[in-house]
Amino acid sequence: MLRERLKQILRDAAGLEAGAEVLLEASPKPDLGDYASNLPLALAKERGVSPMKLAEEIAAKISDGMVSRITAAPPGFLNISLTEAAQKKVLDEILSRGDKFGDADSKSEKIQVEFISANPTGPLTMANGRGGFFGDVLSRVLESQGYEVEREYYINDAGNQVRMLGLSVLASGGLVADSEDYYHGEHIASWTAAHRESLETKKDDPETLGRMAAADFLAEFIKPAVEQKMKIHFQHWTSEQADIREKGYVDRALALFKEKGLVIEKDGAVWLKTTAFGDDKDRVLVTSDGFPTYFLVDAGHYMEAKERGLAKINILGADHHGYVSRIQAVAKIIGLSRSEVIVMQLVRLLENGKEARMSKRKGMFVTIDDLIHEVGLDVVRYFFLEKNPETHIDFDIELAKKQSKENPVYYIQYAHARLCSIFRKGALVPAQFQISALASDSERGLIRKLTAFPEILEDIAADYRVSRLVHYAYDLAHTFHIFYEKNRILDADGEVKDARMALAAATQIVLKKTLDILGMGAPSEM
Repeated sequence: MLRERLKQILRDAAGLEAGAEVLLEASPKPDLGDYASNLPLALAKERGVSPMKLAEEIAAKISDGMVSRITAAPPGFLNISLTEAAQKKVLDEILSRGDKFGDADSKSEKIQVEFISANPTGPLTMANGRGGFFGDVLSRVLESQGYEVEREYYINDAGNQVRMLGLSVLASGGLVADSEDYYHGEHIASWTAAHRESLETKKDDPETLGRMAAADFLAEFIKPAVEQKMKIHFQHWTSEQADIREKGYVDRALALFKEKGLVIEKDGAVWLKTTAFGDDKDRVLVTSDGFPTYFLVDAGHYMEAKERGLAKINILGADHHGYVSRIQAVAKIIGLSRSEVIVMQLVRLLENGKEARMSKRKGMFVTIDDLIHEVGLDVVRYFFLEKNPETHIDFDIELAKKQSKENPVYYIQYAHARLCSIFRKGALVPAQFQISALASDSERGLIRKLTAFPEILEDIAADYRVSRLVHYAYDLAHTFHIFYEKNRILDADGEVKDARMALAAATQIVLKKTLDILGMGAPSEM
């Protein structure tokens, strides 16, 4: 990758070992160069020299065919400009690799990305969709960077939530007193009406009844929403009951904790000493009445992933903030090679400037199916992905419906349609072109934006900031629109036309791949 080669050039000039940390970013001001580094600032104190003097010394040592100019800038930055040969190499690589541009070499690590995993107590809500799209796109990015990825939906089809679902349908059928803690809604009433006989025969066994309802809701609501509406494919639908409890992982997790001397008994319950691994307090594994907690069951779930040689990224809803430290303690104890937990913040639906309230238990909620039907899958994906997980989202349904430049999805897809229109008119991508013919600011700016694509993917795979790719899609589209409006393409002359056609072809490849990874359409006409 170009950026990594530039980093090594800086390491060599600064006398650093291979692999030493070097910050190198796209320059915030293109007139200063293509890249900027604070390396002199980072090294100056350690070396007892002024940052500017060190910047000038490093710059003076660099002579490379990739670098046309390197200058020192106060208070100790390095600004780097690429040669035309380096820029042409980027375009040639895009045109030759096509939709493989930006992909990295295969890696040995296998990663399980768990997301959505909503309790099977009814349809998926709008809030479930946020973590769903985030997990799907993160998985796609990781795959592009050479990781083997397993997408997992963990089905909580056992324990208290399922028992609560059983009591909910019994209450709906008038066989037990209702409670505000129970689930309500049309889907509960419909299932109750269709299963009157089961309610009567299993009224004393709410957990079994709840498991029956959960299986039906999974098949009727959740899987169709995930696979047909959200266009997400899970490799593993893991059943808590069948795959974790019945296969003995809960008992094995408890045995492991005891073997490691991390279990204590207190107040009649069994506790895990998670404080020894960074948690703020120890956690109950088995209640005083002998039932395993969800925490212990989840420990069994993590053990199952460990035994299959998987690292794990777990994407949780906003109500799980307090769960992070304890499950990370479990990951350390059982020895997962890597464990990350990402908590998604809430989504508010704004309609006519007002918030639409949602509560799954009260039966008042917006399903992800409804939202996709209302504004379209591409729009929902974009709006849910454009903010980082720790940021709340206000989903403005009026803006989402607009078919104009105000709607960023329309703006991005229109760029792709414009690109397709160029080649639909019979123009061919030249086998050779002169990079020197691309001399304007709009042309060089577009090359600079294309150069950044592999770097964006690499950075997301490292820190999971998926929103980068959404903003990149918009910035690439915006940069192309400027280029398109300022330059003649099809009726340009000679080598200028060839160079602009090559640049347009490269842009179409990268923009389409960006949309593909985001799970959004790349229309050829609009």
